[in-house]
Amino acid sequence: MEKMREFDVSVIIPAHNVGKMVSHILALHPDFEIIVIDDGSTDGTGELAGEAGAIVYKHPYNIGNGAAIKSGIRIASGQVLVFMDADGQHDPADLDQLLQHFPEFDMVVGARPKGEQASKVRALGNRIYNRLASYVTNFPIQDLTSGFRAMKSDLARHLLYLLPNTYSYPTTLTLGMLRSGKSVKYVKINVRSRKMGKSE
Repeated sequence: MEKMREFDVSVIIPAHNVGKMVSHILALHPDFEIIVIDDGSTDGTGELAGEAGAIVYKHPYNIGNGAAIKSGIRIASGQVLVFMDADGQHDPADLDQLLQHFPEFDMVVGARPKGEQASKVRALGNRIYNRLASYVTNFPIQDLTSGFRAMKSDLARHLLYLLPNTYSYPTTLTLGMLRSGKSVKYVKINVRSRKMGKSE
C-alpha cells in the first residue's frame, strides 16, 4: 500500500536563462507550491514560470545558484522543501521517490547513476568527493553534489546561514545534516540531458 503524504510540499527551482518544468510538476502534483527564483535572467524565465503557475521571486542580477536556493527557502511555506535544477536533467516523475520517505527521514537525495554525470572528469571528481565526505561523516554518501533533494523545511532554515551563494550548496547541506546527527537517505533517480540556454 502506498504511503500517504500528510505534509505540504514546496518545490524550489533556481533559474538563470534555462528551461523550466513548472507545468510538468503541476500536472503531476497540482497541490504543490512551485517557487521559481529568477536569478537575474534575461530570457523571460520569470514571466514564463509565472504564466505556468509558479510563484516567482526575482533577483535584480545573477547572484548565484546557492543564493537562489536561499531565497526560495526563506519564502517557501511547505513543511518539506524539494530542490530541483531547471536545466531539464531532473525528472518530475521522480518526486514521489523522494517524498515517500517522509517524515521518517530528514533529507532524501536523488543519486545519479554512475556514468551519467556531465563529464568523465566531473564524474571522477565526484567519486573522490563522495569518498572523502563518507570518511568525514562516517556515512556512505552516494552523490554529494546532487541538486535534486528534499528536506524538512525547519532543518533547511536552521542551516541557511551556512549555505554559500554558489553551486556548492548541496555539499554544505549534506555535510551539515550528517554532522548534526540528522537522517539522510539516497534513492536512485533518472537523469536526462541538460537543456541549457533557453526557456521552454
